Amino acid sequence: MFAKPNAGRTTAAAEGDVVVLLIGMRINHFWAVHHWLPVFTAMPRMLRELARDPSRGLLKHVLLTASPRTYYVVQYWESKEKLYAYAAAPDMFHHKAWGALNRKEREGRVRQHVGLWHETYVVPEGSYESIYADMPAFGLAAAHGVLPVERRGHRGRDRFAYRSSDAND
Repeated sequence: MFAKPNAGRTTAAAEGDVVVLLIGMRINHFWAVHHWLPVFTAMPRMLRELARDPSRGLLKHVLLTASPRTYYVVQYWESKEKLYAYAAAPDMFHHKAWGALNRKEREGRVRQHVGLWHETYVVPEGSYESIYADMPAFGLAAAHGVLPVERRGHRGRDRFAYRSSDAND
């Protein structure tokens, strides 16, 4: 199924702070499949778990690859508190997967075979802007909704200057 593009120029309907998590892995040794495959398959399982329970706070995600070795996910969250709560929840798969990985690492069983990384950003309102031309909802707009660009301004500086009513209170 292909998403229909929105005609013309649009922008994301995000208001307030935006929480973005970049998380990924790098296969350091292709031959060590038994080390990197469980890591590779863990993320889709976590994303399915989060999709089943939207109250956990994941708004949208985009799966990407940087090379045949490096795979990552851009995730948009409702808040950093919900992100932290998911990561630490003992009943969620992330907690179990991270515990297993930490045990293997302490035992020296995964060193150098697979690399892991994440970066989390809380971007305050007034520090992000977006524009999409003839695109379906993507990225920030897929997470927060789409608006005609005129609602936030034709120029990047106008969109940066936008403040939601909550920010003005």
